[in-house]
This record gives sequence, structure tokens and C-alpha cells, in this order.
Amino acid sequence: QVCAQLCRRPCYCPWVPPRCPRGSPLVLDGCGCCKICARRLGEPCDFLHVCDQSQGLVCDYSSASAGTGATCNFEDDEEGCEVNGRVYRDGEVFQPSCKIQCQCLAGGFNCIPLCQEDVRLPTPDCPYPRRVEIPGKCCPEWICEAQDQHLLRDARAAPGAVSPLLRFPCQEWGTEWSACSATCGVGFATRVSTQNRYCRLETQRRLCLLSPCPALPAAFPA
Repeated sequence: QVCAQLCRRPCYCPWVPPRCPRGSPLVLDGCGCCKICARRLGEPCDFLHVCDQSQGLVCDYSSASAGTGATCNFEDDEEGCEVNGRVYRDGEVFQPSCKIQCQCLAGGFNCIPLCQEDVRLPTPDCPYPRRVEIPGKCCPEWICEAQDQHLLRDARAAPGAVSPLLRFPCQEWGTEWSACSATCGVGFATRVSTQNRYCRLETQRRLCLLSPCPALPAAFPA
């Protein structure tokens, strides 16, 4: 009866099919006549405007009695999530990009980064590390830039000279010195600090001596 009331024969459709949003494929309407954009999760639906069956969606009329109208939902009432126009089932793991991995959980989703978020501090062999995008690789990588000539000239300046690169006051920051690396004898302690000419984070070391090491016992004769 519904089909006889809503479906006209012969079919009459627009010459140009509609342009659908991302994640909504072109499908035949409820009459099997014209191509329409399939409705996605949570969108209104009816006999003519069908849901995207490729995503396991059906037109749910359970909320129609409350006056809100029917909406597209999973057939087994299983919760899912929609990301970038695509619907994922509850518990499904997916990657929106090569840099993150997500999992659909109870209507939402949790993501973890796949690229390491490490921080590279300046070192004598790499005084100016910089993270850049590498063509053909997903995650950015650290590279070491060569010192500019004006930096080298500034490094030769007097110890009390102020670097012309610092156009703003340097906010000194640093961690506490670590414990000595040796329990006896000479060791070293480290800290991370900006107390340097260029006001950059760097790892600093200093020698430390807690106590002299006891003399080794004389070797027994063979």
C-alpha cells in the first residue's frame, strides 16, 4: 500500500544525479526508481530516503512515536561512530591518517599517535635540531642544521657579550642537577637548562666526587 501511494509509474527522475557528501553513496530510493544520497548514521529517513545499507544501517522508527521522526541506526542497535563521513562499528580499529590509530568505543572514539613525540635537545654534534616532514614518510624526523656564520661569529664573542639573536629577555629555566653517576670516585651529574648564550634548552654536565674509592685489596699470589 505504501509503495502504491508514494511510487509513481513510470519513474521520473532529474537528469543529473545529486552530488552526495563524503561518505554518502548514491543508491536507489525506496521505490527503486531514482538515485539519491544514502542517509548516514543519525540522519532522518523514511520509505523513500533510505539509509546506507553498506554500513549496516536501517531506518529506525522506534523514536518516531516520540515525534522526532525516524533516523538511520544500526540494525542490531549496536553503537557506532562516524568519522570523516564513514561509519565504524563499536570496537572497530581504524586509522584516519597514517599518524594516528583510533578505536570506536560506545559511540565515541579514542586515538593514539603512531609517530613518536620525542624531544631532541641540542648537543655539541647537533646544536640546532629541527623536526621536518620527509617526502614519502609519514612521521616527521629530526635533522641537524649547520650553524650560520653569524652564530659562529657570535660564539667567538667575549663571554659577557649579549647575543644579537636574543631580541627578547631570556627566561631562565632548568632542572635540578641529577645524582652523581658514580658512588665513589669521579663521576658526572647532568641537568637540562636554558642558561647559555642562545637561551636554548641543552643538556649540561659537570664533574662530581662523592667520596674517594677504597683501595683495591692486594691480589693473592697464584
